[in-house]
Amino acid sequence: MLLFAVTGFTLNHPAWFQAERLSELREFELSQSLAQPLMEIESGTHIPPELARRLSSEAGTAIPAKAVPVIEYEEMILDLGGPGVDATLTVDLVTGEAFYERIDNGVIARLNDLHKGRDTGFVWGILIDITAIACIIFCISGLGLLAINAKVRASTWPLATLGVIVPVIAYILFVHV
Repeated sequence: MLLFAVTGFTLNHPAWFQAERLSELREFELSQSLAQPLMEIESGTHIPPELARRLSSEAGTAIPAKAVPVIEYEEMILDLGGPGVDATLTVDLVTGEAFYERIDNGVIARLNDLHKGRDTGFVWGILIDITAIACIIFCISGLGLLAINAKVRASTWPLATLGVIVPVIAYILFVHV
């Protein structure tokens, strides 16, 4: 919950937490023995594992076997980004020329992407769902404890009501939708 609270704050104030972006750009040419099999891959299908290993070796970066290329106009584009990182490998399927670009947006961007579940995969998505369910249970059990303690604290329900009304009023007055 601390991670979600901190990253909620950093997401709300992105200008305060901007980091220096680290860029990596490389141009290279794929071997003919690799360029030819890449031409046979259909857009939207996974790259075969052996081909992904060979491409990783020549590109000098990890190409996951689950990578799904977009192929347009004899050009293959692989999105290799992850939390806080934008990375793309573009291959001209006719000439074999390749262009790799990677931009690391820093630790805060990585944490913010984890908060949002961006480029994190299935398991992290499940973890976010479990955390959300735990928060819901925590809130409901907290309301139950308020109900139990309301008999000895007269301010319980007025304060709990205020905690609901203030955000609703702020939403109505200050959020323009």
